[in-house]
Amino acid sequence: MLSRTCALSLAGLLALSVLSGCNNTLNPLCGSSRPAPLIGSLSPSTVTFAQVQQGATLTVNGSHFVSASQIMINTTPLSATVVSDQQLKVKITPDVISGPGTVKVSVYTPSGNSGDLGCSSGGTSSVLTLTVN
Repeated sequence: MLSRTCALSLAGLLALSVLSGCNNTLNPLCGSSRPAPLIGSLSPSTVTFAQVQQGATLTVNGSHFVSASQIMINTTPLSATVVSDQQLKVKITPDVISGPGTVKVSVYTPSGNSGDLGCSSGGTSSVLTLTVN
């Protein structure tokens, strides 16, 4: 009888991972799939437009960040520096923030090559708000 774990023979693993929803980290058939990013906070959460004009650094804290993760400022993707799988940094400039107001910040991770094996891959985080005074 099959137990409800992901530690099975290779033949049983595919069926069990699809039926039981085993996560990607335990399913070797998921290959290069990537977890969806999660964000929890921004640092700073408020900046002045003068700081933006000088090229302020924004830190996004969360989890499941990988080298392909991008910080989205409103709808503009920016290449981020991955400090760790829990922190990304990016320079914000007037090229992406044109003036004072609220700015939507999220993290996007493109999908890996997961195929159709019941593996999820990549996605977009929830949105946090950066206030620009």
